[in-house]
This record gives sequence, C-alpha cells and structure tokens, in this order.
Amino acid sequence: MPRQRKPDSPFRYFKSSPEVIRLVVLMYVRFPLSLRNVEDLLFERGIDISHETIRLWWNRFGPLFGSDIRRQRVSAMRGFRHLRWHLDEVFVRINGETHYLWRAVDHEGEILESYVTKTRDKKAALAFMKKALKRHGSPDKVTTDGLRSYGAAMNDLGNRHKQEIGRYANNRVENGHLPFRRRERAMLRFRQMKSLQKFASVHANISNHFSLERHLISRENYKQRRSAAFAEWQNLMS
Repeated sequence: MPRQRKPDSPFRYFKSSPEVIRLVVLMYVRFPLSLRNVEDLLFERGIDISHETIRLWWNRFGPLFGSDIRRQRVSAMRGFRHLRWHLDEVFVRINGETHYLWRAVDHEGEILESYVTKTRDKKAALAFMKKALKRHGSPDKVTTDGLRSYGAAMNDLGNRHKQEIGRYANNRVENGHLPFRRRERAMLRFRQMKSLQKFASVHANISNHFSLERHLISRENYKQRRSAAFAEWQNLMS
C-alpha cells in the first residue's frame, strides 16, 4: 500500500518559528491588547516584528488554531450529557449599523456557538439554534431571555417544552459577554460582519481552551491544568 502523505505544515512559508507565531496569536486574541501593544510587548522579549505582521499572522493562523481547538473539544464532549444551555444575543455596531452576536453557553460556562446576524427575528434565531444543535446535540433545558424569537424558533424545532425564562436565570451567558466587550474596545470595534464572525469564533474557542475554573479548584490543581493547557497549545497544527 502507498504510504499516507503527511499534511503540509501551515508554517512552511514563514521564516519565524511556530512557537513565536502561536505566542503572537495567543497574546492578541486572548488579552485586550491592540496590535501595537503586542508589538511592544514582544520587543521587550527580544522579538522584533511589526504590527502588520501581527495582523497577518492573526488573520492567517487564528482560524486554524480555533478550528483545531474546536475539533478536539467537540469530539471530547460528544459523550457527555448537556444538562442546560443558556442562549443570549448582544448588539454590536459595525459602521454605524446594529448587528447581533448570538451565543450558546452550557451549564459550566463553555461557549458552544457564536453566530452573527443583521436581525434578531425568528429566522435568525432558528438559523443560530439549528447550527448549535447540529454540532453539539440537544440539551435537557434551554434558558433564554424574554425575546419572542426564541420561542417561535423552538416551536418550529419542536423543543419549546425545554425553554425556561427567568429574570436572573441567564446571568451565566450575559456575564460571558464581558471578555468579548473588553476585546472589542481594544480593537476599536469591527468594520465588517465577516471579521466579527471570525474573531468571535476564534475568541470563543481560545477562551474555552484556557478556561480552567481557577475559582473551583486548589492552586496546585490549577497550575497542573494551566501547564497542560499551554502544552496542548504548543502542539496545535504541529
């Protein structure tokens, strides 16, 4: 039998090492830093690259790293039961026009899906929920706010009986918008719907990867989990 060809490395056309590229993407996506902030921090470490190079690397490798993280986490979570989902939408301004970022979060705070639309009607809610259900399966309960689009979409899907609405019941997903809002301010907002969708997806995947629940575990267990998370990060796309 012919030997299976090893896939080409995505780093093969770049002179910089994969470790430096991974560090650049991690700093820009995970922390509320501008391109020039990342450039200055890297220069202090002895790495001299321009902010335009950082922009290029983030656009080229951010989606690759995010999809690799998502693939590994979805396959690992496939055998687990989803007790409860929290669904919410937040408005985002793009060139003066209001767009909506829909998010699905599970009962542990894991961001399952991010989806950008121009409206928040039944059609948008249905597309968002179909995408989440296709990838992650069906939960036992779905917590939403009072937006009627959720109920109308769930009627079409046949799972309206799973919906729960409460005044403070959806705080888990609403608090999850805060890191994205801080990142949005550092980037001076978005200019295209496509770039918002790309960044929201990558930011969610990387946030999930480094969400270590430090407030629920001891310091020693947290250090072990952090070391494992960084070790896995260094092996992405290798």
